[in-house]
Amino acid sequence: MSWHGWSIQAPLIYVIAAGILYWLGGRSRTVRARHEPLRTAAFIAGLVSIVLALDSPIDGYADQLFWVHMLQHVLLLAVAPPLILLGAPWPRMWAALPLQMRTTVGRSIARSPWTAPLRALARPLPAWILFNATLCIWHFPFAYNATLSSNAIHQVEHAMFFFTGLLFWARVIDPGPLRPRLEWPARIAYVIGGMIVGWLLAITLVLYPHPLYSHYADLVQRPGGISALTDQQLAGGVMWVLGSIPYGVVALFGFYRWLEPETTSPPRPALTA
Repeated sequence: MSWHGWSIQAPLIYVIAAGILYWLGGRSRTVRARHEPLRTAAFIAGLVSIVLALDSPIDGYADQLFWVHMLQHVLLLAVAPPLILLGAPWPRMWAALPLQMRTTVGRSIARSPWTAPLRALARPLPAWILFNATLCIWHFPFAYNATLSSNAIHQVEHAMFFFTGLLFWARVIDPGPLRPRLEWPARIAYVIGGMIVGWLLAITLVLYPHPLYSHYADLVQRPGGISALTDQQLAGGVMWVLGSIPYGVVALFGFYRWLEPETTSPPRPALTA
């Protein structure tokens, strides 16, 4: 179902469910007392980013314009995940569940044999490798063309972008149960390393002399009348410039926190009788 380029797709159900849980959890007095309005705004902005990527005209034009498709990827990889994590969603959404369900689920997770492997994947180095490997592999021509010929494969790609994005950005943002445990210099190197991987992919798209993806190369015409090669170069520019902004913001904030002088509170005056 669509209205002037807007559509309703399955991921919207999860976005609505997450929003409802976040709202219900925010009604808890203990959660509300420590939750700032800016965190709520960040979480909402993250959900809106997902809707823009998957349900707005961006999704429709992604099949016709490579650079729009790349914008969709940037939203799912580098915009929605950090914004959602800035909202500190896990304690608030967890508080929305009934106590009995929380107890049952908590015990199941604690006893599950899958818990240890998942925790291992969430460590900084595995999370960094998984995120960047996912980014690169899905941009190989055979994989990218497959997403454009199969909606199921396309949905798997989007899910992998988003969830590996959550793992990656959770190492530099304190979201709750997954603590980064990285000092600020390590966080800066972690983010800059991820940004460099994106740059290498973007430079490849900009400098490659021929269209890499047959789907876009075979289009008879595309909006704006641009060529397939120009479209590919614009896609590289989107990844290079727009995709670097979240990394750059986090890196600059990290430098600020790393280099800021330590403040010491003045000594309290002694009490005299």
